[in-house]
Amino acid sequence: MLPFTLEKVTSVQAAIAAASSGRRFIAGGTTLIDLMREEVEQPANLVDINTLPLSEIRIEGSVLVIGALARMADVAAHAGVQRLHPLVAESLIEGASPQLRNMASIGGNLLQRVRCPYFRMHDAPCNKRTPNSGCAAIDGLNAGHAILGTSNHCVATHPSDVAVALVALDATMQVRGPRGERTFPVEELFRLPGDTPHLEQTLLPGELILAVRVPGGPFSRRARYLKVRDRASYEFALVSAAAALDVEDGVIRRARLAVGGVGTRPWRLRTVENALIGKAPDRKIFETAARLALEGARPLSGNHYKLELLPRTIVRALEMTGEAA
Repeated sequence: MLPFTLEKVTSVQAAIAAASSGRRFIAGGTTLIDLMREEVEQPANLVDINTLPLSEIRIEGSVLVIGALARMADVAAHAGVQRLHPLVAESLIEGASPQLRNMASIGGNLLQRVRCPYFRMHDAPCNKRTPNSGCAAIDGLNAGHAILGTSNHCVATHPSDVAVALVALDATMQVRGPRGERTFPVEELFRLPGDTPHLEQTLLPGELILAVRVPGGPFSRRARYLKVRDRASYEFALVSAAAALDVEDGVIRRARLAVGGVGTRPWRLRTVENALIGKAPDRKIFETAARLALEGARPLSGNHYKLELLPRTIVRALEMTGEAA
C-alpha cells in the first residue's frame, strides 16, 4: 500500500469542500482498502466521513429512508425494513458476510468497484483500471461475467446485491455537492461501460450521497430476493433477481423486477414487468415473461449457461413473492 493522508471531517459541508479539492471519501472501507493494498487504486488523500450524521434509518409513512452511512447490518436488522421492505433486508443479508455487513455502509456498497479478477491483476489488460489497455475477460475466463449491457471494452458485472433491490423498487438517492443538492433514481447512478468503462457512476466531482429513499406499498411487502451462486456461503451472484408484485383480485396490477450477476449495472426488466401486468400469477405466465429478459443478451465463451439460468431464476423469484403474501 502506498502512503496516504487521512483527514476527518465533522460536517457535510466540510466533506464536500475536501472532496472538491481532489480527496476521496472513506467510510467502512471494505472495498477501497482492499484495492489500495493491491495498488489498484492509489488515492493520496482520504477523507474519513464516519462521524457525519448520515446513519439514520427511519420510516416516513410507507417510505424507507436510509442514511448513506447506515451499516448494512443495521438496515437488514431494522424492524421497519423487515416488515415493510423485506426485499431490501434479504438483499443485504445475501450481499455480504456478517463481518462485512457490520462495517460496510449503504453508500459505499452502491459505489463498490467490480469484482472481475482481471481488474486486480496488474499484468492483465483492463479498461477499468487502465483506460484503452484492453479487456482480458472477453477472451479469457469469463464464466461470471455479464451478458447484458456489455461492450467491446468491458464485460464486468456490477457486484452490489442491494443495488438490484433498490433499482427494482424505484428507489431514489439524495446527494449534495458544490452545486447544491439533487435527487435522482438509484438506477441512474450506474453507467453502462460503452467505450469509457472506467467511468462507472454519475456522481459529479465533490458530491456526497446523503440518503436513499425507498417507496413502499403493497408490492414492496410482497417482494423477494433470490441469489444463485457457486456456494452457499458468501459469494457474488451468478444470477440474482429482485421481484415485487402487487396482486389484486387474482391479477397482477404492478410488477417490479431487476436482476444482478448478468448486467454491467443492476438490470431493470421493464419488458418482463409489462408482460406480467394484467395476468394471473402462475408459473406458465412467469416462464413466458421471463424469456423476454434475454433480449439483447450477448453471452461469452464461458457464460452461455446464464441464458438458461437467468429466466429460471426470475421464475423462482416471482413464485417466492406469492409465498411471501
